[in-house]
Amino acid sequence: MMLGDLGAEIIKIERPQSGDDTRAWGPPFVNSESAYFLSINRNKKSVALDLKTDEGRRIFCALAEKSDVLLENFTPGVTERLKIDYETMKKNNPRLIYCSITSYGQTGTYRDRPGYDLVLQGMGGLMGITGEHDRPPVRTGVAVADLGGGMYAATAILAGLIARSKSGRGQWIDISLMDGVVSWMTYMAAYYFATGIEPTKLGSAHPTIVPYQCFKTGDGNYITLAAGNDKLFRSLCKSIGMNHLADDPRFLTNSKRVENRDALVPILEEAFLSKPHNEWLKILTEEGVPSGPVYSLEELFSNPHVLERQMLMKMQHPTAGLISQIGIPMKFSETKPEMKNPPPTLGEHTREVLSTVLGYDEARINELERKGVI
Repeated sequence: MMLGDLGAEIIKIERPQSGDDTRAWGPPFVNSESAYFLSINRNKKSVALDLKTDEGRRIFCALAEKSDVLLENFTPGVTERLKIDYETMKKNNPRLIYCSITSYGQTGTYRDRPGYDLVLQGMGGLMGITGEHDRPPVRTGVAVADLGGGMYAATAILAGLIARSKSGRGQWIDISLMDGVVSWMTYMAAYYFATGIEPTKLGSAHPTIVPYQCFKTGDGNYITLAAGNDKLFRSLCKSIGMNHLADDPRFLTNSKRVENRDALVPILEEAFLSKPHNEWLKILTEEGVPSGPVYSLEELFSNPHVLERQMLMKMQHPTAGLISQIGIPMKFSETKPEMKNPPPTLGEHTREVLSTVLGYDEARINELERKGVI
């Protein structure tokens, strides 16, 4: 979808009859269309094609021969059985960028295991550091392992295209969702490497910055607060009318505040219960202290800043009607990304692609449809 937003022509190959699994992920549905599917499939053309048939594979290979990029997410070994693996595809298109996204990658002990986002969040280390202390592990609210794998794939594909512009050759890109989650351990892994100590789950708090977390306010709402340096901590103390805290030897530096987290945080928690969240946010903003509300989705998608940044868009869908879409987060001064096409219905573009890309006439397309190939 990211590459489609940036202008690529995307042909999505789906199974006839059932299509992409996420078409059935619901409720909620919008006039029979899965809300989940609608969220991640704009700017794609759908071709329904049975890759288990010889004719279906021939069509697939013909499309790959004309393409810059082939992106697949089969379990390792499936493409070889279908004879659409990289080694086969590059014989007819040596410039092809072939990207495989799998749970665990094309190599390694877990190569052949099935996996879903939840499993990979756990195995990649993310769930081990997410949640409240002494509470069960918590999955992040969206499928970040899946989303991160797609983002790494998009970056790698673009890098592959740049490399091809110099060498003239394509290559195989191996993206593992677990690798992506492991890579996000960043400073948490660095702390472990430095100390050998497993990090403690801290909820919304930060292991090496204090205060940097959510606080409950007098009206029951929460605010986020990030005093990332000593100057900001001093501004915070002024905001809450407790200048003496900034001069307390226990809290003079961030290192001291981390050491004395259990003494400082209860003081702040009690202070923030004295006023409603909007009043606190006004005070903190005036003092330049980074802070914000914890928005619900209703609040988020009615927020003027979000709307001004065009992060909520509308599209007309052939069966679901007018649908909302999250906007494009990349802004360009010259080559503006576009939402050209709504998420496709199953096989919506099969005839168009076979006709315009491969030159099939109507009789041939009708015969393929009669045989169940498309």
